Amino acid sequence: MISAHAKDSFERIVSRAVKSRLTLDTSDVCEIVPAGAHGAHSLPNADLVVLTISGIAFRLLLILHFDQGEATQHYFVKEESERPFLEVFLEICNLCCGAVNQEMLQYFPDLGMSTPYVLSARCMPYMEALKPEFLASYAVSINDSVRLGATICVCAHAPIDFVAETSTVEDTSGELELF
Repeated sequence: MISAHAKDSFERIVSRAVKSRLTLDTSDVCEIVPAGAHGAHSLPNADLVVLTISGIAFRLLLILHFDQGEATQHYFVKEESERPFLEVFLEICNLCCGAVNQEMLQYFPDLGMSTPYVLSARCMPYMEALKPEFLASYAVSINDSVRLGATICVCAHAPIDFVAETSTVEDTSGELELF
């Protein structure tokens, strides 16, 4: 029910969002490569941040795998911050999901986004119970020191076929739009 064009488009949209929202500085290098079978990542103590975008035709889960190791905490929570790691990281993940949602609105006008929540990585094998039409996992590396994972899970309720624009999307976050 999901065309090859749509699967490719989901991958490109999520990749752009991960690179633009999970990196904290424009000079940071973010690499995304396909992960092992069934979302296997080299994160033994991983937790999952689950973010959902739902529409009439589909439900997209963006699952970000993370551990609370020193490199991850140091990258996302600057030394001067009084806020706990999880609070900061969930906010950043929500911005990433918002970027996916914003781009998807160009193709699907009625979308809703959930509040992020955290699960144990032991829940990943149960993704198959959702009967996804599309499931793909990636290893994410930021500056060769921060290791994350990303999984796209799309459950379709109707045929989906679209082609996301391939040009670079201009970042307008933080700009005030006047009507």
